Amino acid sequence: MRLGLSLGYQTAWSTPADHLALAQEAERLGFSVVWAAEAYGSDSPSMLAWIAGQTERIDVGSAVMQIPARTPAATAMTAATIDTLSGGRFRLGLGVSGPQVSEGWHGVRFGKPLARTREFVDIVKLAVARKEVAYAGEHYTLPLPDGPGKALRLSFHPPRDHIPIYLAAVGPKNLELAGEIADGWLAVFYAPEFAQEQLAAVRAGRERVGKQLDGFDVVPSVPVVVGDDVAACAELVRWYAALYVGGMGSRQQNFYNQLATRMGYGDAAREVQDLYLAKRQRDAAAAVPLEFIDRTSLLGPKERIAERMREYAAAGVTTLSVNLFVADRDSGVQTLRTVAEALEIAGVGE
Repeated sequence: MRLGLSLGYQTAWSTPADHLALAQEAERLGFSVVWAAEAYGSDSPSMLAWIAGQTERIDVGSAVMQIPARTPAATAMTAATIDTLSGGRFRLGLGVSGPQVSEGWHGVRFGKPLARTREFVDIVKLAVARKEVAYAGEHYTLPLPDGPGKALRLSFHPPRDHIPIYLAAVGPKNLELAGEIADGWLAVFYAPEFAQEQLAAVRAGRERVGKQLDGFDVVPSVPVVVGDDVAACAELVRWYAALYVGGMGSRQQNFYNQLATRMGYGDAAREVQDLYLAKRQRDAAAAVPLEFIDRTSLLGPKERIAERMREYAAAGVTTLSVNLFVADRDSGVQTLRTVAEALEIAGVGE
């Protein structure tokens, strides 16, 4: 199992300099990849290009680049460019986001997300491989018919004709799609105790195209808080869990709430959502079960984190990407060092 670092996106309490310092420390410690995210603030490719120019070995990955935010061809151009700038170190993580962001921010209808993702990935692969981009799908048609457009190919040679593609997937059908068309899965709220049900869906997608799980990168983003008191550590993750389970999406369509329900926390998930949508965020955070937070995070002293890492490795994780819940840059650097030491204690690192 390798280590990764999930930076997220820029917030009121982080700076690009902080993110760069953490990425450089992760590289020094031997982490395999650093991921940057986007929602409706800072974008991921700009941050990754900046980090790539100031690192040498660590891979840089988007977790994610939003599918509704760009055309497939623009995404391929960006991926090929960052792969060139970084000397072949880019990983393209894609996701459809949610209906609120897709329709409210990008003005793109959210309907049929699986079919749109499949077509989007098809076109990205064509473009990165420098093949003529001609495509006739339900959602994308290139070139447009009855017009002056013609099938084009990428006009420069990136270092690779295939850039690893990852899908951010939560539901069973999307997990199958990730197994079928992608090189890896970007997971959230990954609990080793529940992983086999999710991996079965990924495996079904792999088998559909004659492949196994071997070589497929399972990459959960896992909150980490180091400290002696597990319950106190969990307090720092509560607001994050409540935001996703309670407020990320509508009452009718919240993928994370549905995941928590499939994991056996249906009653709590409903309560968290009811409170969050009633604008009682503090109460929603308090309603998130400690067990749910603990099962989906790395909490406690270094030795406990090491033991939990063994469970993640046994549950099929190939790249464990840590999401730092820290107060400042120095605390983040120290947490990264503790995580690296814990992996060594666990004895499951590559």
